[in-house]
Amino acid sequence: MNSFIVKGLVLAGVLIVATLVVIKQMHIDLSDPINLITFIGAIAIAGLTFGVGAKYMAQMKTDHASGELAEENWDGIGEYKNELPSGWAYSFLGTMIWAVWYFLWGYPLNAFSQIGQWNQEVKTYNAKFEKIHKNASPEVLKEMGESIFLVQCAPCHGETGDGLSGKAQDFTSRFKKEQVLAVIKSGQHQLMYPLGAMPAGMAQGKDAEAVAEYIANGMKGNAPTAWATCAGCHGQDGKGNGGTAPNLAGYDLTLVQHVLKNGKTGILGHMPAFPGRFTPVQEKALASYIATLKQ
Repeated sequence: MNSFIVKGLVLAGVLIVATLVVIKQMHIDLSDPINLITFIGAIAIAGLTFGVGAKYMAQMKTDHASGELAEENWDGIGEYKNELPSGWAYSFLGTMIWAVWYFLWGYPLNAFSQIGQWNQEVKTYNAKFEKIHKNASPEVLKEMGESIFLVQCAPCHGETGDGLSGKAQDFTSRFKKEQVLAVIKSGQHQLMYPLGAMPAGMAQGKDAEAVAEYIANGMKGNAPTAWATCAGCHGQDGKGNGGTAPNLAGYDLTLVQHVLKNGKTGILGHMPAFPGRFTPVQEKALASYIATLKQ
């Protein structure tokens, strides 16, 4: 037995012993089929590493290149038209068979998993949370909404909701004139309100300027003539006709829910959607808090 084989056996042995030590130190339960499969895989890798290395090192000492050369060559270096090595082919086939077995029987999608357990625990907790805070007072909702905002929203919108100098929507000043003009020019349908898409170009020139100025100033004073077109969907008071169109007067619950569900793209950038991130009570709390951020 030459030195290479001895060294290979020693290496394989060390790998196996190291695996056993890790299992013992981490108190891994081999009665769990997933842990057992992992352990068998580690042993198999150690054995294959030694076996394949020994086989081809031995072949390199005795084998000679032979066979028919392919027509293609690279800088005078050609390849023989040899058959695919049987060991490689069988290994590939075995891997495919193992993958199918693992997917369908070894670890099926409906089997227990820590992720599945976590998701179930979250659902159970959320149901309990919803029941406890079903009739929460406005004060409790505001405090709850502030906690949610500081963790989930503040990284982009700022701790005070000021939008971090234009990096995100500024909740303290509602809409800016340039934002309103951008929506009038391009239209809007991302929020998926019942009344459908707002077509582009609903107002032009000075009319668009007047409407944008009116909305940006909180719809105070006399409405411009062109506002009649907007009021057809948003309502004369701009509050969205009972949730059928976006509320232009304030950040109500419906608007917050639509943005969280669908995301929003505007001149400030893209806010991704967060469907299912919050419970209904948490959405209500977040909307309650955002409504307090006006200047």
